[in-house]
Amino acid sequence: MEKASFLEIAKSYKVIFFDSYGVVKNHRGLINGSPKVIADLKAAGKQVRFLTNDASRSPERQMKKFRRLGLNEIEEAEIITSGMMAKQFLENKVNSGKVAFLGTPASAQYIIDANLEALHISRVNLTDIEAISAFVFLDDEGFDWNIDINTTVNLLRKRNIPVIVANSDKLYPVAKNDVSIATGGIAQLVSSILNRQFIQFGKPDSQMFMYAFRHINEQAVSSKQDILMVGDTLHTDILGGNKFGISTALVLTGNTRAANVESMIRTTGIIPDYICDSIVS
Repeated sequence: MEKASFLEIAKSYKVIFFDSYGVVKNHRGLINGSPKVIADLKAAGKQVRFLTNDASRSPERQMKKFRRLGLNEIEEAEIITSGMMAKQFLENKVNSGKVAFLGTPASAQYIIDANLEALHISRVNLTDIEAISAFVFLDDEGFDWNIDINTTVNLLRKRNIPVIVANSDKLYPVAKNDVSIATGGIAQLVSSILNRQFIQFGKPDSQMFMYAFRHINEQAVSSKQDILMVGDTLHTDILGGNKFGISTALVLTGNTRAANVESMIRTTGIIPDYICDSIVS
């Protein structure tokens, strides 16, 4: 599959769904030139949405962080997170009790916004767990990897409660050639230990795409043929876009590198419609 120019491809679409990390920003900050690309797209009348599996902070906090970095064109309503999908589940399925979570205090806002009491895993007393009605994997930071993951395993051995994975990403890049374990990777470890199925939110599942599609159509009617999903990861961004029936563009500024892109596509069978070096070319 030959590489294509993102800027040329984007001209054919009315709506652009962007992943965040690895597409617009990375471990160093905003990818050079990305703010101008977003501004130009919006000036040309394109609708943009940012679909992120980052459940570590609310859309408002994510917007403020983007603006501090220099992406001033972004609005809170344009950010759709996997945490928002987890919040909807909690609102609809968990009516009372405490919700234990693994993550930072900031990530617990999704639980609080669902009008439930958030209980950090470090505060769980395994001899008094009857009031805990659900558990959420929210973030890969904000806890002791040894003590708190062990507490998580023991809590879920003892309580048959819904377990929500608000970020299904297994890893994310932290340097040019290095990655760190993400929330989905931790959840997969616990799931395999317990031999239990957890409720997954975030790409590649369709909830975020459906939410974004409905949100777009509240403002202007668009069909799936009008939408392009841009991401750096085959198993989440591209697979999710393909499953939802929209066009997909894989960029090589994050999890997928030019040196291995062809072999990864061949071995996974996940095929993007386009491959681009980045969104700025």
